Amino acid sequence: MKSILRFAFLLSLPLLLSTPSRAANVDDNLPNAQALLALELRAQQANPRDQCFLYTELVHVMTEIAGKQMLDGDVDQATATLKKVNAYAMLIHVDLASNSKRVKNAEELMHHTSYRLGEYLRKASNEDRDTLQATLKQLDQVHDELLAQVFKK
Repeated sequence: MKSILRFAFLLSLPLLLSTPSRAANVDDNLPNAQALLALELRAQQANPRDQCFLYTELVHVMTEIAGKQMLDGDVDQATATLKKVNAYAMLIHVDLASNSKRVKNAEELMHHTSYRLGEYLRKASNEDRDTLQATLKQLDQVHDELLAQVFKK
């Protein structure tokens, strides 16, 4: 029995070790403006059951874009992007009442997005912190709601 467990563990080890590198690479590939518009349109026109995940994906991508803009010194553009993030987070909040698919995936992605925004908050100057903190508070609230929805099922 022990040898079977060891063998199963050894077989799963490459999968366990490859996951963090994949997650780190997700944030490296930011879409261009056209791809971002396509994602926004896809989320708006999606089946209501799919919108929660698609809006979460959109929030994640836009948070990464805002973080890059902020780190590049384009604070005004980052603020505008974070306002869009807040608007989409509100849509996720409203959409949760419907019977959403992939809630667990949305919860995991929102957790990662909140974490990344927290990293940007720590790197931000004092002038930029208010917008980031407000957005992080909104994302944390949505994450908590997604988590509650996951455990409700």
